[in-house]
Amino acid sequence: MRTDAQPYPHVSDGSDIEDFKESLRTAIREARAQRSPRRRTEAGQALAHVLETIPDVANARCVSLYASRPGEPDMSWLLDRLAARGVRVLLPVLGAGLQRDWAEYAGADDLRQRAPGRPPEPSSPTLGPEALAQADVVIAPALAIDTHGTRLGQGGGWYDRALENLRPGVRVIGVVFPEELYDAEVRPLPRQLHDRPVDAVATPQEWHELLSRPTTA
Repeated sequence: MRTDAQPYPHVSDGSDIEDFKESLRTAIREARAQRSPRRRTEAGQALAHVLETIPDVANARCVSLYASRPGEPDMSWLLDRLAARGVRVLLPVLGAGLQRDWAEYAGADDLRQRAPGRPPEPSSPTLGPEALAQADVVIAPALAIDTHGTRLGQGGGWYDRALENLRPGVRVIGVVFPEELYDAEVRPLPRQLHDRPVDAVATPQEWHELLSRPTTA
């Protein structure tokens, strides 16, 4: 769990929240780029094991997951393990103007990267944004998460809006590398009114329940 302020920027430097978030995203992406493919593969294998020990994931019949983009924790291992168990997996599909949609995972060979920088997406028919209501648990990407459940995403607000279609009581689990989990009592991430907190966080080492706190923005 990260408690220091280096090498990342700090919210007390006088910048506004959006500028701070963007500088933090840049620093985390640069740090992720230093991780070798071997270490990323090992992290993905470990994450698959950790995530499957979470009761919400172990008991789910339908899971909302994501296909990793370069630098992110590798989700391919978990995708294949869930598919082998017969679990239905919903993956995000980004439409024009960050339109929210979902499609079923039909195997690694079906995934296509439709534009540079975008995560791989299924080629199967899209199901509409309301399809997320069928998920029993959501596993969401993040650049950083703090122990109050505040999630730093890629900056488009895609998941914050997409999760509006989630059934009440369905939990959201964020995924980060160990150094991207911050102690909120020491280094809280800024949370704005539109930011949807996560209920738990998983790293390649372990997972934690999180105590969400309301935003004061």
